[in-house]
Amino acid sequence: MKKLLAFIGILSCLTVIAQTARPTLAIIPEPVAITTGSGTFLLPSNVVVNAPMHTAMKEVIGILQQRLARSTGSHISLSNTAANPTIRLVLNNNADKQIGDEGYKLSVTTKDITIRANQPAGLYYGVQTLMQLFPKEVESTTLVSNMQWTAPVVEITDYPRFGWRGLMFDVSRHFFTKQQVKQYIDDMVRYKYNLLHLHLTDDEGWRLEIKGLPRLTEVGAWNVKKVGYFGTFTPPTPDEPKDFGGFYTHDDIRELVQYAKERFVNILPEIDVPGHSLAAVVSYPELSCTPGADQYRVRSGEEIMDWSHGAPPIALVDNTLCPANEKVYDFLDKVMTQVAELFPFEYIHVGGDECPKNYWEKSDAIKALMQKEGLKSMEEVQSYFEKRLEKIVESKGKKFLGWDEILEGGLAPSAAVMSWRGVKGGIEAAKMKHEVVMSPTTYAYIDYMQADPIIEPRIYSSLRLNKSYEFEPVPDGVDPKYIKGGQANLWTEQVYNMRHAEYMTWPRGLAIAESVWSPKAKKNWDHFFGKVESHFGRLDMAEIKYARAVYDPIFTATKTADGQLQITLDKEVNGLDLYYSFDNSFPDNYYPKYTGPLVPPKDAVMLKVISYKGKQPVGRMIAMPIAELKTRAAKK
Repeated sequence: MKKLLAFIGILSCLTVIAQTARPTLAIIPEPVAITTGSGTFLLPSNVVVNAPMHTAMKEVIGILQQRLARSTGSHISLSNTAANPTIRLVLNNNADKQIGDEGYKLSVTTKDITIRANQPAGLYYGVQTLMQLFPKEVESTTLVSNMQWTAPVVEITDYPRFGWRGLMFDVSRHFFTKQQVKQYIDDMVRYKYNLLHLHLTDDEGWRLEIKGLPRLTEVGAWNVKKVGYFGTFTPPTPDEPKDFGGFYTHDDIRELVQYAKERFVNILPEIDVPGHSLAAVVSYPELSCTPGADQYRVRSGEEIMDWSHGAPPIALVDNTLCPANEKVYDFLDKVMTQVAELFPFEYIHVGGDECPKNYWEKSDAIKALMQKEGLKSMEEVQSYFEKRLEKIVESKGKKFLGWDEILEGGLAPSAAVMSWRGVKGGIEAAKMKHEVVMSPTTYAYIDYMQADPIIEPRIYSSLRLNKSYEFEPVPDGVDPKYIKGGQANLWTEQVYNMRHAEYMTWPRGLAIAESVWSPKAKKNWDHFFGKVESHFGRLDMAEIKYARAVYDPIFTATKTADGQLQITLDKEVNGLDLYYSFDNSFPDNYYPKYTGPLVPPKDAVMLKVISYKGKQPVGRMIAMPIAELKTRAAKK
């Protein structure tokens, strides 16, 4: 019997190891098909690349010359006459219908490497995959010595599930420089994203130069610097300097657009109206319906909305453009003319979300507009605005795209919808035969906390990695031809710098990348997380910050029948051991291991927990006050 129990114990351990072992090939996003062979390819000190002479090949070759040479020290040369090149990049002239415009076929033998694609974009993504086949040290920003630079023998066929694979970067709430935006692009293309959505305007700042409207950037791009919890800041005083912010000139935008294009990324501009427009109203108060708007200031993070009654919020200051004011449409025509000229992408995003209506309800101009146009509700007033704006956008040769609120009150047939309030709006829009991009808060809002609020930068909701990985852009019952793809959204109210932007994006950006590129049938959480752990090492080598919150315990506090506090610790991933203390000391793997619900000692004030994988600490030391747990238990 003892031998049987021991054997069962060994099987249990092997099961845990199997569930959590890192896969041999850790490619993110998961390719369509992989066939592994035997043996390895050894990168020589002199690498000869054979590539087509195509203007769009600059960055494809650049990855090999820069990223590969930088870490390995190999000399990378380009030759179309070498008899036996190390790496072949081959354009098929659209002969391979299976892989489309962005797909590729990658072959690694013991002697050489060949990547085939129909278009340069496919070769670019094939090279990104090739980088993931080499040891993690290939991502180093400096030379790594004494390494065997090998890649496994493998055949890969790969192409994206969706054409729209995006990340939204909010550069309005906190301004990020041109160089930082370039850095964000460089990071996202590693995982085959092809769309950068720039949120350029909001209550906290107008970030785009508009010639003929200089106050948008002279006034609207600057506020008072505050740190702490956004939305709770004290209102700025008149003597505090309004010198925090910035904007992009036309030349900046042209440079960013070209930089993105070379990396096969489109940039989607967003001008968020009619709500979220305080920076524009402060710059030009005549755009408001509300008397006294000339006394407003660009928001620095003080409270300007009452959300206690849900959405739409009740505005404490009027942050909307006035739909009854013809000056607004003249203003938007000037703005959209220049946006259309600067951004070659076919869509312009016009926002439309969270527009408060309480100031409109008090406006005589709005009442007169409703009577004139036969509008019966504030939603129809916004719909009137959206339809007029759509005509402006289309007159510039662009397609109209907005958040799912633009569905309310009616929507023009050619408008596209970005569904953020869950997937409901996207389903409704697709059934009305509108094009849809899915970016639901449920899975894709990467400004949300990644673990317990006791340790994460506090915001109003949480989104753990495993939930992000559940993202499915095509809901049941929806015709997939209307779903263009999906994206994750990084709002930056609580994101003050680039390192924190990285922390919020990765690894949840890996989960969304796989959801929009890989076949639905190939998604598997345990396999994916094994790959993520390998990519933690790659991100370390690349000096890209990321969150290890996936290792943090999930705290649940309840009260027993006799009124005692009971604490349960859950885990997001398999293979972890949790160790804890109640005595204010710092636990390690010599402390008690969590095996079931805990009842704290009578006078304990703090529960500290840390996670281990074997003998290696992998999680953060979390200090959870007992008083906090009692408060949570009382709310249940």
